[in-house]
Amino acid sequence: MDFRPDPAHLLDEPLERAHALAAEFYTAAATLEHERRAIFSRSWQLVAHVSQLEASGDHIVTEIAGVPVLVVRGEDGELRAMHNVCRHRAGPLALCDGRGARALRCRYHGWTYTLAGQLRSAPEMGDAQDFDMGAVRLEPVSLATWRGLVFAALAPEHPLEELMRGTAERLGDRDFSGYRFERRVAYEVPCNWKVYIDNYLEGYHVPHIHPGLNKLLDYRSYVTQTRHWHSLQFSPMEGAGNFYGEGDALYYYLWPNIMLNILPGRLQTNRVIPLGIDRCRVEFDYCYPGDADAYEDEARRAEDRRFSDEVQAEDAEICAAVQKRLASGAYRAGRLNPRRENAVHHFHTLVRRAWRDAPG
Repeated sequence: MDFRPDPAHLLDEPLERAHALAAEFYTAAATLEHERRAIFSRSWQLVAHVSQLEASGDHIVTEIAGVPVLVVRGEDGELRAMHNVCRHRAGPLALCDGRGARALRCRYHGWTYTLAGQLRSAPEMGDAQDFDMGAVRLEPVSLATWRGLVFAALAPEHPLEELMRGTAERLGDRDFSGYRFERRVAYEVPCNWKVYIDNYLEGYHVPHIHPGLNKLLDYRSYVTQTRHWHSLQFSPMEGAGNFYGEGDALYYYLWPNIMLNILPGRLQTNRVIPLGIDRCRVEFDYCYPGDADAYEDEARRAEDRRFSDEVQAEDAEICAAVQKRLASGAYRAGRLNPRRENAVHHFHTLVRRAWRDAPG
């Protein structure tokens, strides 16, 4: 069933008079396919840390807007992203992340491509007339890197530099290229992907949902800033039990579904992937400096993992509860708090714009 939002629900509102998105944006089944086309197929997606793609043949597999994508380090040292779809009959070139591959071989019929995507071998195709292997290449996907993070996009509406414009105001010259990817933890949460983003974008709920995090952050000094394609929440770290060390907690949101959680000695990235109208998967990637003392650092990492799991469980529980109530038929879009929910307003403005401006 097609979903056509009320035109009034797509109008921009000033922050001081703003309402949240209407419930239908979170509950109407047809929104998922529309947002894949209008939002995810046109946006940059965080796919890896460079330490996962160090040597020739190192590769990762992912999906963008439901499209299988492969990112690989070539023999020439260049990173490339390609559709993970054989040009013969759509077989997969890789089914999982890997290291040191010498070529990309289709798992279906054995067609083999170079690491640059050029067809090199097509078994038993000698009888095919006018078949030119030199003209067959894997379809490319846009790729760019930023401070040690690798992004890919199917048809980006702007360069990656535009997405990241303004982040240097707080980050300065901080670079994460020297960090090492340690692990990925994925959670399935029974809520629309936008419910999870909404929750991330405000500290308004922290004193009520996250007792441990509330002790770690200075809520009175919690600041939220918005730019065109991203927003930033930051707070000084304080309180007993602060095992991260002195400094600020920086929480960057990047349109449409990426988070960078930067604490002293740790980078955690999140990517929120829609699975259904009321389901999403959140991928947490943990990266740490590569030159830290092994014993002391491992103790801090274990505490970081424990604390992150605690906060995530709290977020997942409240997001599931919100999704249920959005679908109840009892909710009408409420007013936003101008001081504490300006980043939610920013996100909702981008969502409305994407719906208004979607091609076709």
